Amino acid sequence: MRGNGLAATMVLVGLGWLVLVSDASGLPATPSTGAGACRFELIEGEVRAGESFAQPIGGGLEVRLEALSWGSGWILRVLPVHEPRLAHDYVELATPPYTSVSPLLLSTDYSFRAQDAVAWNPRRFRFIASASEFAGIAAVYERYSKTTPPAADAENELATLVSKAPEGTLQILDARLIPGTANQAQTAIGVASHFNTTAHTVEEAAGGKGTSLGKLMWIRFRIRLELPTGFHADSTATVNKGKCG
Repeated sequence: MRGNGLAATMVLVGLGWLVLVSDASGLPATPSTGAGACRFELIEGEVRAGESFAQPIGGGLEVRLEALSWGSGWILRVLPVHEPRLAHDYVELATPPYTSVSPLLLSTDYSFRAQDAVAWNPRRFRFIASASEFAGIAAVYERYSKTTPPAADAENELATLVSKAPEGTLQILDARLIPGTANQAQTAIGVASHFNTTAHTVEEAAGGKGTSLGKLMWIRFRIRLELPTGFHADSTATVNKGKCG
């Protein structure tokens, strides 16, 4: 992914991560919660093309749906509030594979058409819930990324840490888009399967001339974050209880 260290369609099988195109989540189930009741924070919003969304979630963090500078759509981020931008963010390092199509990209990158981006719905991810946990995962990630192939000990340690990170879901509730005219990219086939069941409005391209990938014009969305024990949600947040896992 441009500007964020993601590219191509490789998956690091040695870490036990599923091939992305075979499952809309690309992630294993969370082993750290088990059965019973969990707390979830719900965030709803909308963004137009070129605009970004940000909302505090607690713990000194905010969730962002950030407009990509090249205009292809948005990227999901979790970042510290009012602090300098880091090389990596709290959702990126917790959501492998790092060198592949990513559920964090709601965009027409990687030859996804606008309708493919909407049809990948919902999207599952993981996030890091504290600065101390982020520092630990970031340190292991640096060791992991220094060599090709990665060192086995760093690979295994990173996989263990990521598997314990809380889960989140990004769901598109409604969308307006100019559809792309190209054939569906092979990388989209396994995940872009819910276009007909996702509310959307098709718009005409300016001058009636379409493009191969089209354009995402507006989305309304819901983000659901699993809150780990001891996490203090922002005072403005909507927090519900539900089944873990």
